[in-house]
Amino acid sequence: MATLEKPQIIVHLHKDLNYTVYDAKWIPCSAKFVSMGSHPRGTGALQVYEVCSGGLELKQEIEKQTSFKCGTFGASSLQQRQLATGDFQGKVMTWDLEHWDLPVYAAKAHDGIVNCIDGCGGLGIGGGAPEIVTGGRDGAVKIWDTRQKDTPVACMEPDEDSTRRDCWSVCFGDSHSDTDRCVAAGYDNGDIKLFDLRSMSLRWETNVKNGICSLEFDRKDIQMNKLVATTLEGRFTVFDMRTHHPKKGYASVTEKVKQATVWCCRHLPQNRDVFMTSGGNGSLNLWKYSYPPKRQEVDDNGVAEGVMGSVDLLQNVTLSTQPISTFDWSRDKEGLAVCSSFDQSVRVVIVTKLKRL
Repeated sequence: MATLEKPQIIVHLHKDLNYTVYDAKWIPCSAKFVSMGSHPRGTGALQVYEVCSGGLELKQEIEKQTSFKCGTFGASSLQQRQLATGDFQGKVMTWDLEHWDLPVYAAKAHDGIVNCIDGCGGLGIGGGAPEIVTGGRDGAVKIWDTRQKDTPVACMEPDEDSTRRDCWSVCFGDSHSDTDRCVAAGYDNGDIKLFDLRSMSLRWETNVKNGICSLEFDRKDIQMNKLVATTLEGRFTVFDMRTHHPKKGYASVTEKVKQATVWCCRHLPQNRDVFMTSGGNGSLNLWKYSYPPKRQEVDDNGVAEGVMGSVDLLQNVTLSTQPISTFDWSRDKEGLAVCSSFDQSVRVVIVTKLKRL
C-alpha cells in the first residue's frame, strides 16, 4: 500500500492532567469522554470532557475516596448511559453521569484491586440481560447483574488450595442470542480461559507464555469469530474461534511488535477486521486481519481444524515516551478515538482513510 493511501493516525487534541489515568471511555451518542484514575494522594479522579471547536472542554470533575482502575458503558442502555467502574478497594459501582453523589449500584466484588471490567447486553449490543464482568487481583472472575444486589450471578475462581493468579483482562463474547454468552479471562501467567455462561463450564483454555494484558473479541453480539490477546514482551495472538479441534484447540497466529508490552487491543466498531494496539513504548499500531481462502480444513483423522489468515500492519505512530495504557474507539464517528498514557495525559486521535480498507 502506497504511503499516501495508508490510513494516517493524527493527534487531534492533547490534554495534560494532574492525576494518573487508568482508563478513558467515550460516552455513547455524544462528543464526550470520561477519564478516570488516581490522584497522588490516593483518591479517585474522574473527569468528563467534551470535544469542542476550541479543544477539550471540562464538563464535570469528581473526586471520590478510592482510586478508579477501570470502567465500561457496555451494560447500560443508550438512554441511561450509566458508567460501571472498578476501584482499588475491590468495589464495582455504576454511576449516573448527572448525579455523582451516590452510585446507582454498588457491591464488594474482589479482595484487592478490580483489575478489569467489561459489560454486555447494553447499548443495543448482544442479546440477553445486561451484565458486568470483573476480574481481580484475587484471581476471581465474577458476573454481575445490577438488578441483583450484593451477590454475583456467577463466580469463577480457583480452589482454596491452588495458586491464585492475577486476572488482568476479561471480555464478553458469543452473545448472539438471549441464552448464549461467554467470558474470556486472561491471567498474569499467560493463561487464557473461556467460560461458557450458558452451561457454566470451562469451554477452553490455553497458555501463551506471557502475561495477558488485554483480551477482546472482534464482536460481542455474533457467534465467536476472532479473539485477540495482547501480552508482555511485545506480542499479540489472534485466535480463530469458529473451529475448535479436540487436540489442537483453536488456530492462532502470533505477531511480534517491539520489545515493549502491548497494553491493549481495540477493534474498530465499523470494521471488525481492523484493530488498534497500544504499546509500552508510547506507540499506536493499526492492524488488519485478512482471512484465508478456506477457514477450515479436515485433518488425516477427518476432524475439522481452523486455518489462520494473516495480520498486516497498516500504520504506526509514537505519541509518548510513556506506555499508552488505554484506547477506545468512538462508536458514533468512524476513526475517532481517545487514548491515555502514563505521562498523565489524554489524547483525542483521528484515524483517516478507514473506509478504503
